[in-house]
Amino acid sequence: MRKMAVIAGKEILESLRNRWVLAATLLLAGLALTLTFLGSAPTGSVGVRPLDVVIVSLSSLTIFLIPLVALLISHDAIAGERERGTLLLLLSYPISRWQVVIGKFLGHLAVLAFATALGYGAAAAALALTGAAIDGESWRAFAGMIGSSVLLGAVFLAIGYMVSAVVRARATAAGIAIGIWLGLVVLYDMALLAFLVVDQSRLVSADVLNVLLLLNPTDAYRLLNLAGTESVGALSGMSGLAETVPLGTLTLLLALVGWMLVPLGLAVAAFSRREL
Repeated sequence: MRKMAVIAGKEILESLRNRWVLAATLLLAGLALTLTFLGSAPTGSVGVRPLDVVIVSLSSLTIFLIPLVALLISHDAIAGERERGTLLLLLSYPISRWQVVIGKFLGHLAVLAFATALGYGAAAAALALTGAAIDGESWRAFAGMIGSSVLLGAVFLAIGYMVSAVVRARATAAGIAIGIWLGLVVLYDMALLAFLVVDQSRLVSADVLNVLLLLNPTDAYRLLNLAGTESVGALSGMSGLAETVPLGTLTLLLALVGWMLVPLGLAVAAFSRREL
């Protein structure tokens, strides 16, 4: 455990040196504050809880931004070190390859979690300072949104590590990472929606739809946050989908955890067998 903590600390220091932490935090905070004040402006006149509007806005932002940031951080975690020649030096120390992967992953996850919590937390704090009435249910939903956003980031960090462990060149890893982002974040839902429209419920039953949604981590995240509570579901327009696809919170969380563990395990296996 101590060796992995040292590797994680090394990744955090490198992220600070490369200003990844500052850049990610400022980006998330800036976009979150913009969405907060633009989205919550009309809520006083329509009786909508302002923090619920923020949750809907930030969840939609997270689906596009957090996976991209995670892949940009992780795609060269192994391939980049191999190209720079620092990986051989690192492995000359008494440390296992799996400890290197897990330690680097934990360091990058800490960076992403810090940026997400601080960036999104700044938006909630700014909203609270305006005197907006925020009840306990909204705060719990907001905290859950931050936690699940970090978990979604962990999923794409793991996917980035898997890519980085398989390929040798940073440029190849970057191209594959962007392709994965486009496929899972943009194209998958477009293709699924088109298929459902054409199918007209002839082939796709409710159970099949459940599986198709769980096969994409961003859909699991979307259901978890945009249909998690009645008020947020009504704002996001996903309350109807939540009734059609009755996947519970535990199922969605387990799906995200599985999406994190499988690619991370594959990254460890690939790196352990790879000739440097």
